[in-house]
Amino acid sequence: MESLPIATPRVLRPVIGSVTLSLIVALYLVFVTNRTFWSKAMEYLGAPSTALFLLAVGLFALFSAVCVTASVKYLTKPFFILLIMIAAASSRFMDTFGTIIDVDMIRNAAETTGSEAGHLLTTGFLIHMLLFGIVPSLLIMLVRIKHRPLFQKFKYNLVLILCLLAVFTSVSIANVRTFAAAIRQHRDLAATVNPVAPIFSAVRYVVAAGADKNVVLQPLGTDARVMAPMLSGKPRVTIIVAGETARAENFSLGGYARDTNPLLARQDIQYFTDTSSCGTATAVSLPCMFSVYTRSSYTHRKGLETENLLDVLTRAGIKAEWWENNTGSKGVADRIAYTSFSDINDPRFCKSNECLDDVHLDRLGTWLDGVKGDSVLVIHQLGSHGPAYYLRYPEKFRRFTPDCRTAELGKCSREEIVNAYDNSILYTDYIVSTVIDMLKAREDKMAGSMVYMSDHGESLGERGLYLHGAPYFIAPSQQTHIPFVLWTGKETKGGIDQACLQATAREPRSHDNLFHTVLGLMNVSTKVYEPSLDAVAACRTSAGS
Repeated sequence: MESLPIATPRVLRPVIGSVTLSLIVALYLVFVTNRTFWSKAMEYLGAPSTALFLLAVGLFALFSAVCVTASVKYLTKPFFILLIMIAAASSRFMDTFGTIIDVDMIRNAAETTGSEAGHLLTTGFLIHMLLFGIVPSLLIMLVRIKHRPLFQKFKYNLVLILCLLAVFTSVSIANVRTFAAAIRQHRDLAATVNPVAPIFSAVRYVVAAGADKNVVLQPLGTDARVMAPMLSGKPRVTIIVAGETARAENFSLGGYARDTNPLLARQDIQYFTDTSSCGTATAVSLPCMFSVYTRSSYTHRKGLETENLLDVLTRAGIKAEWWENNTGSKGVADRIAYTSFSDINDPRFCKSNECLDDVHLDRLGTWLDGVKGDSVLVIHQLGSHGPAYYLRYPEKFRRFTPDCRTAELGKCSREEIVNAYDNSILYTDYIVSTVIDMLKAREDKMAGSMVYMSDHGESLGERGLYLHGAPYFIAPSQQTHIPFVLWTGKETKGGIDQACLQATAREPRSHDNLFHTVLGLMNVSTKVYEPSLDAVAACRTSAGS
């Protein structure tokens, strides 16, 4: 007797209309993943207020129109899931750190290292992504979407989209003055609409990156030459310490209540108290500070297509070298000798390809002893890079406690975060002071100088902001006010009026000064040198004896 086939039970899946799902997704995106946007909107428009209510209506209508437009068979689920995952990731950084995801932030993320990214991919991040990204996405995958017949769907959706756009337009026109004034006065408002702003920023970055592939490098300072050697015959040696995430506000050299610079305070240095950065992230500031352009004229494109300070020095016959202990030189050192300590991963100083800045000092003595002619060495620190500040200094520099011992800043009090950060500044004080000591110990063999400048500052909870990378137009002073230290050895100092230099210490300085100050210290003559941007030129009495 022939057996009957056994029926396989059919898994019942919820059925939902494509328009209904579109409206739910729009509702989720607007009101669940936009906490930062709504907190700003409530502050700028007032809460409760008619303008705030109408903004919510208009934004929901606009998001709904976009979602309904994309509710096409085979496209609906992938598109909605992509939007939700982008919105979930963006909201984590916006809501936790106050981050605005603009083009520069996307570029900084694209150029980061695995180690740096790992400090942001914390347990908190994974839980956030699970709750706000993966769970909603799984729910979308679970349901069966019911679509109308093609022609009927086209007519129905078109009418609905037009109605939604009409609502958005009506709300916008009715409140155009209020909304325009809020956006004009608070440019960060539109920059936090999630996931619209991050997506537009990513698209702009991809377009720019594609255009950047066609960049042709233009020579700079082709007439560069060293005007004259030191009368003593000693080589000129300048060490540039490119700091990372050090903010001037926490330097006791500038008046900070805590003694974070005990060693530098005992050195014969010049500290410039009012110095500003070119950007708020390494990917912008580092190439800018070594470029010939001022902050007002610098663009990423110009930085790529124009040679920089190190090229001009090399053309003048000066040996230039770069030591890397961060996330790369961002193209600045592409044409000179380059050493990456994270690649070497010396176990004495490094763990998982991240190294303490002592790794520089370990080799510096040997390098200095091998100097044969005029030389410039760039030391690119890991410095105070967050959020894992506690990993930036060894145990003996844990002076300020309790210090935050995790990259999850939300688990620490602000006092603990500041303590950890200040310990990293204390360690940088030791690194920079030791570089000076090593130059001083060899003054019988060379005419040394040291320039320390941080690439940008850091927010430690002020105005709800953490880390760095805020667009410059809204960046707080904590992210743009940076430390600038200059030390000159006996022979170099002999050509500078120290009283004059001290008198200029409070004058505004910036990354604009680095290019020209180093050329001045190395006695390089070139048409691209601007004495007005040399921090020492006004006080220079001679090129040195």
